[in-house]
Amino acid sequence: MHTSLSEVLEFLQDNDVKFIRLAFCDLFGVQKNISIMPSELPLAMEQGISFDGSALPGFMNVESSDLFLHPDPATLAFLPWRPATGRVVRFFCDVRYPDGSPFEGDGRSILRKTMADARALDLSCTVGTECEFYLFRTDENGMPTRVPHDQGSYFDVAPLDKGENVRRQICLTLEEMGIQPETSHHEQGPGQHEIDFKYASPLQAADNLVTFKWAVKVLAEQNGLFASFLPKPLPDQPGSGLHVNLSLFRQGENLFRNPDTNTHNRTSEAFLAGILRRVAECTVFLNPLVNSYSRFGAFEAPRYITWSHQNRSQLVRIPAAQGDLRRMELRSPDAAINPYLAFSLLIQAGLEGVADDLPLPAPCDLDLFQIGAGADYPALPQSLGQAAALARESAFVRSVLPPATLERYLSAKEAQFQAVLHAADGGAAEEAQLFARC
Repeated sequence: MHTSLSEVLEFLQDNDVKFIRLAFCDLFGVQKNISIMPSELPLAMEQGISFDGSALPGFMNVESSDLFLHPDPATLAFLPWRPATGRVVRFFCDVRYPDGSPFEGDGRSILRKTMADARALDLSCTVGTECEFYLFRTDENGMPTRVPHDQGSYFDVAPLDKGENVRRQICLTLEEMGIQPETSHHEQGPGQHEIDFKYASPLQAADNLVTFKWAVKVLAEQNGLFASFLPKPLPDQPGSGLHVNLSLFRQGENLFRNPDTNTHNRTSEAFLAGILRRVAECTVFLNPLVNSYSRFGAFEAPRYITWSHQNRSQLVRIPAAQGDLRRMELRSPDAAINPYLAFSLLIQAGLEGVADDLPLPAPCDLDLFQIGAGADYPALPQSLGQAAALARESAFVRSVLPPATLERYLSAKEAQFQAVLHAADGGAAEEAQLFARC
């Protein structure tokens, strides 16, 4: 939006901006930030703002802990829920070492490299997300409960849908921040909602998802509610997924299925085949919580590594769409992901498929929800421990993620799985803590 320091400073002065949030994500996709005054922005742009990398799990050791935040001017956005006088803006930041080189644990840097790798093949991707979440009531102390905000179901209207005003507020807030929601509605579960975004570049889509989760949480709290992105907050109700839509372009041409001829471009077939080949190895990054695996195989969440046209029981479906909206939809991820790492792995898997000219398996046109656990198809990992083991053995994952980043991530996920596996309460305490944070 504003690409030079002088333009940014002029914009801040013209709009009475008094505080600047420098935002970034830790290794696990959790947003962090530090506030600076506008007078410090030139220093931030030129040299970066230092922080203690050892204080964030998975980042640095204490003996070499200094890291620096460098604001990305293109990500400037107001925080509409902050005061209109003495306004607050946010920049996403790149994380660098003191010498200015990229920090290997910075997801934005990893995703930028992935986008460059695609360009080297004369390809580009766009990403659109469909994110589900629950709204729960809070108790007299403002603490979250597991009592849904309403008892509405799919596409209900008021008064059954009690969340329509909150969704409206979220969508208008996101528009003010430069993010374009396309649709919003009540989902299948009581108190469950979905908001879908217009597609964007992979980096912008990842930034938008992080911003979206923040805005939803803030606006829910302002309405006396608690928003949860936990994949399976209620054991007997639908889980919350994050459907990831990927389009593939070459020289402006969308390579996914042409509805007029009902055919795929060979490159798009290889791209999809690459994702199907590597998705099990990437699942620990697409479904990063113990709770994530409670969602699979029920309420339209996939279990098997299959694809089809339109069929919502598959891992990947090719929706009926035209023009730039032609795409593949991956239905397994959930919103607990680090989107920078997840999008990087998915796109790199697709690019590997293109490089290998991988043939696309035949579509599965069955209702896999009716068949259940007995289907004769390869399955997604069924636990966080199994998913972490597959990633640890994967030469592909090691080719995409830096060794130190991969080791820190997998070690943390293995520890989480073991903690729940051996907990005397069956992991109830761990899940309660996740529910309060996710």
